[in-house]
Amino acid sequence: VIAIDVLIRDGLANGGVLPDETRVVYVSPLKALSNDIHLNLDAPLQGIRAALVANGLPDVPVRTAVRTGDTPQRERAQARRTPPHILVTTPESLYVLLGSASGRTALRHVRTVIVDEIHAVAADKRGSHLSLTLERLQRLAAQPITRVGLSATQKPIETVAQFLVGVSADGLLRQCEIVDIGYTRTRDLALALPPTPLSVVMSNDQWLQVYADVAALAQQHRTTLVFVNTRRMAERAARHLGDLLGKQRVAAHHGSLSRETRLLAEQRLKAGDLTVLVATASLELGLDIGDVDLVCQLGSPRSIATFLQRAGRSGHKVGGTPKARLFP
Repeated sequence: VIAIDVLIRDGLANGGVLPDETRVVYVSPLKALSNDIHLNLDAPLQGIRAALVANGLPDVPVRTAVRTGDTPQRERAQARRTPPHILVTTPESLYVLLGSASGRTALRHVRTVIVDEIHAVAADKRGSHLSLTLERLQRLAAQPITRVGLSATQKPIETVAQFLVGVSADGLLRQCEIVDIGYTRTRDLALALPPTPLSVVMSNDQWLQVYADVAALAQQHRTTLVFVNTRRMAERAARHLGDLLGKQRVAAHHGSLSRETRLLAEQRLKAGDLTVLVATASLELGLDIGDVDLVCQLGSPRSIATFLQRAGRSGHKVGGTPKARLFP
């Protein structure tokens, strides 16, 4: 919001005209989340422009664009000709942009970098790679860049803050302001155990029982989001649940599907046309997929933080209670 406010004020000071340069880079760990952020930016920006005109002030058109691996060549060419003021991208696509002369030219005037869901990249190689990319961007920029990290589950927050700001050229840790609102919420979490003893490798009969239990839970709720750990498992679970609930009421969502197929599944879930959406980590983060009543996790989530993150996709509204069931 502050970055948008600065853009608007700069535009007003210049008679409603902003230079053709990228000022804000919004980094999202997922392509799907990038598209969602882009859509959620457009409505407020249109409202701001309408308010400016209503108050007799110059219109300040703030351009936004998405750059990911799914971005069509036509849109990429448009962004090269007329750089967006706010660029929404992924860590990998930002790295690619810095590797081209046109990309470096467009990013030379960046003032703010926002890393959304920073906990999703901070602990692995993607985070190390992003750190290098941010330092390259800082070296390129004509002025110090303000870095902002966003997350509801980042811990320990001090370590994540150090990861975000990095160290200066003289080897000293850059200063960082930590804003921790300390918000907690009640959760409805439970284990869902099959009637037969668990084994290292589950039998087909045990899996069929799990699918039946998930289907029964789904019938008690309006929308259910089922998380699995592999793309193959997403397709398999969607097929079995489709047999139980109706193929038109169940869909899969993972990175191997086309961009159009993923977007359609997200829109159908948001509209209430799907009873169950089976997903990998592609829907783990803060996508706007509407009101999800229940989350089911099939198999180990590999960490408590991951399970809590996924559970938080349900009850995602003011006063809502996240509800999740873990099928180990």
